[in-house]
Parts: sequence; structure tokens; C-alpha cells
Amino acid sequence: MRTSKIKRNTKETQIDLELNIDGTGQSKISTTIRFLDHMLELFTKHGAFDITLEAKGDTDVDQHHLVEDIGIVLGQAFKEALGDKKGINRAGYFVMPMDESLSITAIDISGRPFLKFDVPFRDLKIGDLNSELIQDFFEGFSNNLACNLHLNLPYGRTDHHRCEATFKSFARALRMACSMDKNMADQIPSTKGLI
Repeated sequence: MRTSKIKRNTKETQIDLELNIDGTGQSKISTTIRFLDHMLELFTKHGAFDITLEAKGDTDVDQHHLVEDIGIVLGQAFKEALGDKKGINRAGYFVMPMDESLSITAIDISGRPFLKFDVPFRDLKIGDLNSELIQDFFEGFSNNLACNLHLNLPYGRTDHHRCEATFKSFARALRMACSMDKNMADQIPSTKGLI
């Protein structure tokens, strides 16, 4: 099983995360930010990952530290669970409709971090989550998994659906990238011989 356990304790945040990449979409998530919980729960379900996450931080100051650090820890967890990345598809993509919204995600677990985030939000908050921090979450993830991550949302009416479509397409693209290719089971998917 491709699993990992990551703990991050700083003066700003305390995060415990357990990941099973080869799961069934089971989650137990508490971040103190209910809308972020919702996004991570549907990420878990659509990715067919199992995630247990307990996170808290100095949200009395701002949500930034906690949201970014959760992205960091999630990226670290995937990196650890994937190990040498032997046999994985490495790249994945998904186009996800969510009612009136459409999200496009492409990912390459290349060993080179890069984020292209083209997901506009109209309001400062979606539920109880500061919408500007969603990009910071994905940047933390991309930097710590060391992947190219492109997120694009060409249209959508409500910010709730825009964000939900983004997390769903991200989950399904990542699921594809992490999936095993039986024809390449004993090979690292790179001409360099490592990722």
C-alpha cells in the first residue's frame, strides 16, 4: 500500500495527516474551516484516496498559515507515499463540469514544481474560507509534491461551484497521475531514470 503519515508542528499550525493513495475515498477531516473541510472531503472521494486530517492554527490572526500549510503537508504526503514513483502514469488530466461551472486540470509529477492557477473568484469568501487562499493551498501542494499543476476554470456562475469543480478535477487528474501503469510497473516514467 502506498501510504504516508506527516506531522507539521510550527508556532502557527499543528497538522497531522495520514494518506492512503490506494484507498476507497474515505475521509476524516477537521481543519476548523468548514468550507475547506468540504473541499478536501470531495477531493478524497473523487480521488479515491483515504485521508485522515486534523489541523488547527492561528486563524484568529488569519487563515493563511493554516490553508497554505495544509497544502504543503498534503503535497509532502503524496511525495512520500509515491516513493521513487516507479510504475506510475506520472501525468493526468481531467475536465470536470459542476452544474454551470467547468474546471480543467492537468498535472505532471515531474520533480519540477510549477503552478498555473487561472481560477477567478468574485467574492472574498466562499462560505467561511478566504477565497484568495485557494491559490496558496495549491502552490503549497505543487511545491512540496514537486509537480507541474495547471488549474483553469473558463466559466462558472457561483464561486461555490467554481471551487468545487476545481477540487474535483484536481482530484481526478491526480488520481490518474498516481495510478499504476501495468506495462511500466518496474520502470520510472522518465528518460532520466529518476523523478
